[in-house]
Amino acid sequence: MTTLMASTLSKYTNEQSRFVVVDGNLVHYRDEGKGYPLVCLHGAFASLHTFDGWAEALKDDFRIIRLDMYGFGLTGAPQDGTYTIEKQVELVYKVLSILKVKKCVIAGNSLGGWVSWEFCLKYPKMVRKLILVDSAGFLEMESIPLPFKMARTPFLNKVIKYVIKRNILEQFVYQVYGEPEKITTELIDRYYDLFNHDNNPKAFLEFVNKTEFIDHTAQLKNIKCPTLIMWGEEDQWIPIDYAHRFLEKIPKARLVIYEHTGHIPMEEIPEISAAEVKRFIFGGGK
Repeated sequence: MTTLMASTLSKYTNEQSRFVVVDGNLVHYRDEGKGYPLVCLHGAFASLHTFDGWAEALKDDFRIIRLDMYGFGLTGAPQDGTYTIEKQVELVYKVLSILKVKKCVIAGNSLGGWVSWEFCLKYPKMVRKLILVDSAGFLEMESIPLPFKMARTPFLNKVIKYVIKRNILEQFVYQVYGEPEKITTELIDRYYDLFNHDNNPKAFLEFVNKTEFIDHTAQLKNIKCPTLIMWGEEDQWIPIDYAHRFLEKIPKARLVIYEHTGHIPMEEIPEISAAEVKRFIFGGGK
């Protein structure tokens, strides 16, 4: 382990951080709080830290379980070099099995939202309720976030492979926030440090360019559990039209839209969005 890697590990772990071996891969997760399990999955270019605000606001009422998915955060690249959505779903399933979680509420943002609803389709008996936060999963070009488009550009993907410049990463952060005045140097440092941790840049490129993504959105009609769709009105990465697409396709869904908010409401407005989560989980039906 390099000095830089050790420094990143020290900086972005805390007393709740744990590591577990899944199929030979060391996976970073946090398990805190008490009550019914609430599983939170981050998006691309991100890590479990994007749910820090929810964890703080909800840990007295729920058992908050978060993990860094393959190719992100402190988990890093899987040994076999594959990054399919199905593989991420199986990672979540295996971590929950190790933690002896038989049923939960699962919430995901962006890529994590995609993994969440695919998990719900594959393991419906494990999911009591589903929360999609500016979720990905539709494969039309306009729904593909800018970093994915950049990673498919020949010149830029060679740059990303080695290290993404801090100013580029900073632009990404400003794009996902609806109110840029909330962005701090510490926040940008975290995104930058964790994206460049270990082999994450290479892993991201392989995820974008070598993975065959399959559109399963026609199966959204088969999601039977109550679903909360949360969306930032100012989302520049996945347009708000897709919030309504999810709403139309998932039978027991309702939609909450946040003004002046971007792609990551759980981080940008943690108290407001966490309060909605609490109402949804404790409330009946939709």
